[in-house]
Amino acid sequence: MSSPEVETNFLKLLDEFTAGDPMRVGVLWTNLSRPEMSRRLRDMGTHCSRHTVRKLLKKHGLGQRKAQKKKSLGTHCDRNAQFENIAQIKADYLSKGHPVISIDTKKKELIGNFSRDGTTFTQKAIETLDHDFPSAGEGKLIPHGIYDIARNEGHLNLNMSHDTSEFCCDSIAHWWRLFGCQHYPKALTLLILCDGGGSNASRSHLFKEALIKLAHQLGLEIRVAHYPPYCSKHNPIEHRLFAHVTRACRGVVFHSIAIAKQFMETTKTNKGLKVTVDILTGVYLTGKKCTIDFIKNSDIAFDAHLPKWNYRVVLNHC
Repeated sequence: MSSPEVETNFLKLLDEFTAGDPMRVGVLWTNLSRPEMSRRLRDMGTHCSRHTVRKLLKKHGLGQRKAQKKKSLGTHCDRNAQFENIAQIKADYLSKGHPVISIDTKKKELIGNFSRDGTTFTQKAIETLDHDFPSAGEGKLIPHGIYDIARNEGHLNLNMSHDTSEFCCDSIAHWWRLFGCQHYPKALTLLILCDGGGSNASRSHLFKEALIKLAHQLGLEIRVAHYPPYCSKHNPIEHRLFAHVTRACRGVVFHSIAIAKQFMETTKTNKGLKVTVDILTGVYLTGKKCTIDFIKNSDIAFDAHLPKWNYRVVLNHC
């Protein structure tokens, strides 16, 4: 047990080097390490080992913790209603054997000799640039993902242009021609689950226009259900595909798009996740505007319930 003098000096040290939350009483943190605390206590005339410091920290409720991203930036009054709606629509589609996919764009990656989070087993030390300036690389990798919920299969299309609605729908079309039409040869409709921002934003006319083009290309009715604002982490692709792809690529330097593809294809899980990866070489421009025909003759049919997040592309004009 520590002596009263040690504990007194320890509390004085904490008082000097501990920060607190001005809005929450009792929430404290310190940036001193255990060896640093031990050294400073010796300077104060009390010998105290790192082991004793650990006990004192525990006694006073201080432990090593990482900040957890759990607090939502906000909420929406229709949040729960949309979750229930998505669950019902998804269950209906799956019970009838219709394809259900979850889509999103994964975190963009710099291509070049740049450091990435994680470690790998290597025979030699890996040296990368000390600054992540995009101008020092080959460009930015944009991985667009499609996750087939029923089959537990993921597909990534890689591009180095721009993350646009056109790229998003071209990615879906590419997946459908390679896998979707084979797995669901009798399908007449496709359910897409996605969040409400980015290239598949719920308010984007460009995304809806691209969906209409996609539906006519594939000959499918396309149904879309967006997750409510601040709920993108509930999108199945985030934890069923992207998290595992991140793990498979930890510590790997993406010197080229080919290397990124190679390692992303190694993604596997104990539950049988299969991942395929392709490279789309198209150039996608930003700054486009909707055509007049789309505004006048839209093939979008909005649901009566929560129409801002739920709608279908109908094929009346095929």
